[in-house]
Formats: sequence, structure tokens, C-alpha cells
Amino acid sequence: MIKIILGTNRKNSVSKLIAQQYQQILKEKGADSEILELEDLPADFIETALYENNGKNEAFNEFHKRVSEGKKFVFIVPEYNGSFPGILKTFIDGMTYPNNFRNKKAALVGLSSGIGGGGIALSHLTDIFHYLGMHVLALKPKLAKIEQNMSDNLLTNKLYLELLHTQAEMLLEF
Repeated sequence: MIKIILGTNRKNSVSKLIAQQYQQILKEKGADSEILELEDLPADFIETALYENNGKNEAFNEFHKRVSEGKKFVFIVPEYNGSFPGILKTFIDGMTYPNNFRNKKAALVGLSSGIGGGGIALSHLTDIFHYLGMHVLALKPKLAKIEQNMSDNLLTNKLYLELLHTQAEMLLEF
């Protein structure tokens, strides 16, 4: 099962809408997937599940287990202040090093309200995943001016949709 990681903990985010649409694309291609939302992380996980507290927070342990079971991932990554959200980095830091991501495969999708489409965020995240031994798919769609390319909570830009379909096919073959 492919794990779709929603790279923000913001409630009612555009990223969540894109994750749901990506999940539908995977379903159309015959692939099962599960969306993991960082907003579902325990509010206190930074203090109760990291470093010397590793393994002590049962709610985080359950989230960790669901991630660990994944072999392929899609990360929906919004751009925050020129990079990706801090919650995403903290979540990654809470995973077991290096086993959770080593030799696993990831597809990255960036999005932004501005013109960059999260390109710098995807570059930063790619570097981190390479360090962790994860294989990152080369095609990384950058969905710029995201709100202007949506209608009725769905992505409508034909090029963006084509890129997501192509990336999903590549991930399935990856």
C-alpha cells in the first residue's frame, strides 16, 4: 500500500485536497493507498516521543508503525517560507533512523500560492531523503499558484493533472 503523507498539520489545507485527488488517481490505476495526516500526530509528540522519549508515546508509536509499513510514499509538500513545513521535518526526525526510509521509494509533489510551486522545498526534502537512503522519483511536479488552478476543491489545471498522472504511473513502476 502506498502511503500518502500530507506534509502539513494545517487543518482544511489545500494540501489535503491534493492528497485526496492523488489518492483517487492511484485508485484509478489500481493501487491502494492510505493518507497519513500530520495533523493526526499527538499534539505533544515533540516532548513525548522524540530523542530520549523514543517509543514512549503510544499514539505516536501507532503513527510510526503505519509509516514503517510503507514501501512507497507520496509526499504532498506545501511551501512554507521558502521551504517545507517544520512539522514535516520534526515528523521525519521522529522516525527510526535510518530504517524507516532506507531503500524505500518516494514521489514528491510541491505546491505553493506563489510562482515557485514549492521547488526549493522539494530540493531541501530530496536532500534529506537521499541522506536517509530513500530513493526519490525524478519527476517532482511543482504546482504553482495552486488556488488559481483549483475549482470546487479540485485541481483543474490540465498540465498539473497530467503531471500527477504521469508521476503516479512512474511511482507504480518504480
